[in-house]
Amino acid sequence: MLMMLIYSLILIILNLALLLLGLTINKRSYADREKNSPFECGFDPSIHTRAPFSMRFFLLAVIFLIFDVEIILLMPLTMNVMNSNTHWPLSSSLLFLFILLLGLYHEWNQGSLNWMK
Repeated sequence: MLMMLIYSLILIILNLALLLLGLTINKRSYADREKNSPFECGFDPSIHTRAPFSMRFFLLAVIFLIFDVEIILLMPLTMNVMNSNTHWPLSSSLLFLFILLLGLYHEWNQGSLNWMK
């Protein structure tokens, strides 16, 4: 028990030492205008590079990712429905699909899917 405590204390001290070493090595030099400006073949940039993006498009992309992950979660359910003798996998997958369709209807009703107007 005492050896485990000593080993864990040594590991914590070693981790903190590595953290401090990494922080001192990673110190950035002073930030000047040339380092913070975008590189465009030695010329000043012709347009503002921090142009805003469409928030509606970002919301649509997030919705797509959420529904994509949920569809991936549905893939194994087909095998469960086919291999099961009970009605539980079928009813749970239908409930999950119903909840997905309700979420899709809500997003459509709120206008989140119309990102180009």
